[in-house]
Amino acid sequence: MSQLVEFLLVLPVLIISMVAHEYAHGYAALRQGDGTAKALGRLTMNPLKHIDPWMSILLPAMLWFGSGGRFLFGGAKPVPVNPRNYRQYRRGDIIVSLAGIATNLVLVVVFWVLAAGVGVVGAGVGVGRGAFVVLQGVMYWGIWFNLLLANFNLIPIPPLDGSHVLYHLLPAEIGLRYRQLSRYGILIIMVMIFFFRPALFLLLLPAILTLRLAMVAISPFALEPFGLF
Repeated sequence: MSQLVEFLLVLPVLIISMVAHEYAHGYAALRQGDGTAKALGRLTMNPLKHIDPWMSILLPAMLWFGSGGRFLFGGAKPVPVNPRNYRQYRRGDIIVSLAGIATNLVLVVVFWVLAAGVGVVGAGVGVGRGAFVVLQGVMYWGIWFNLLLANFNLIPIPPLDGSHVLYHLLPAEIGLRYRQLSRYGILIIMVMIFFFRPALFLLLLPAILTLRLAMVAISPFALEPFGLF
């Protein structure tokens, strides 16, 4: 039951992080000249417009309960964009692709500040300190989710965001063949998540190391340690 309660507490933070990521793509596309997301009603922070039953609910639940409450990940429905509408195709594609990652990194800082603030307040209270411990734990997960989303989306497997940047660095013919891998990209990602976790761990090592640095930096304000790793 405790795992279920924790899951229900941390899932909204994951959803907010995923929705912000997708909103950033849509907003950046609009700034680059493409109003597709806005026209389709996807330029919004309303989670109902972005939630995918499998990627946003079922996959996180499977990973959470399958790992004993130690790992959680998911995704939202990609915001539709039309790169042909960008004023400058190459520049626009790179900016739009990196917008979600940049937003997640900003949220890392936001959740870190919130976690520190909760720690300061929680350390000064007597009755009800447990509620602050739980709230700070949720903020810790917010830090981890956003580091994870930023790192994961930088992996150059089409159609992840990092692949859009790498595509523009490759010769035209090789780049075209590389983008054609996007039809298999989701399958490759799912296989890695479920069957090649050590390889995924190595790819996510930057996020893991950054999380450890963030936890060291926040330790003076920590009410309890964050024992993820």
